[in-house]
Amino acid sequence: MRTLSILERYQTQLVADGRSIFWRQQIDRHIHFMDRWFRKHRLPHDVKRITHEHVAQFLSSPEANTRRDGQPKKTTSTNCLRSSVKVFFGYAHAAGHAPRNAAALVRRAKCAPPPPRAMPPDDLKRLLATVDVAEGAAAERDSALLHLLAETGIRIGSALAATVEDLDLRHRELRLTTTKGNRPTVITLPLPLCRRLRHYLGNRTGGPLFPALGGRPVTGRQARRRMSHWLEKAGCRPASPHGLRHAFAKRLYAASKNIAVVQAALRHRAIASTLVYARHDAHSHSSEYR
Repeated sequence: MRTLSILERYQTQLVADGRSIFWRQQIDRHIHFMDRWFRKHRLPHDVKRITHEHVAQFLSSPEANTRRDGQPKKTTSTNCLRSSVKVFFGYAHAAGHAPRNAAALVRRAKCAPPPPRAMPPDDLKRLLATVDVAEGAAAERDSALLHLLAETGIRIGSALAATVEDLDLRHRELRLTTTKGNRPTVITLPLPLCRRLRHYLGNRTGGPLFPALGGRPVTGRQARRRMSHWLEKAGCRPASPHGLRHAFAKRLYAASKNIAVVQAALRHRAIASTLVYARHDAHSHSSEYR
């Protein structure tokens, strides 16, 4: 059976397993990439004929390890690709579509977690100051979105999936229905942010919290493009919406020195994901005395 036919069935299984849309999209992207590589190099794309040697050739290829600009990919990126390949072929074998697990020998590369790429405080101040004084409906929307990300640390996907109905300004709460790991939750909003959102919403009572033209929600790509526009206008270095989440976490840890508080605020399932902020903070302080 063809690789992409198995992928369609695996996506159904992932939905049945309750896996998040982010994980499903990553699997889809990586397996399509692998299938294109196999076809380009005239290797089998029937899972019954794919062996661990074929998988090793793909994972060790320049295409799998080099970015479009010719620079080597980060180990974390190649590890994500390895994980997608492992779970895909594991499913193909377990479901009876392949006689062997062609990725059974694949191992993730060992690497230290990278430091959080948080937006510098000065850049964050300039960014928000620039968008706050801009005129127009799009600028008001972008200002509300950037403040929400910067002041709560939620992921961009969760913010863009929110609706007006998810927002309870009287109780200072926002219900997040789209989250990593598919674990809906409710977050508490700072009072100044509630005032900003109330002014931004005006008389709206329903629909996407952050709509684009035509009333549809802003997409992740559009949000990143808009943020890049404001960063350039403010004279700031390039950054991503996730950099606002990192900046929030660093501020919270610096204020509380309590990694459990940061874990709860970021809604990390494992504290190991949060410890990077403590390690970075300790390294930053030790560097001051060198």
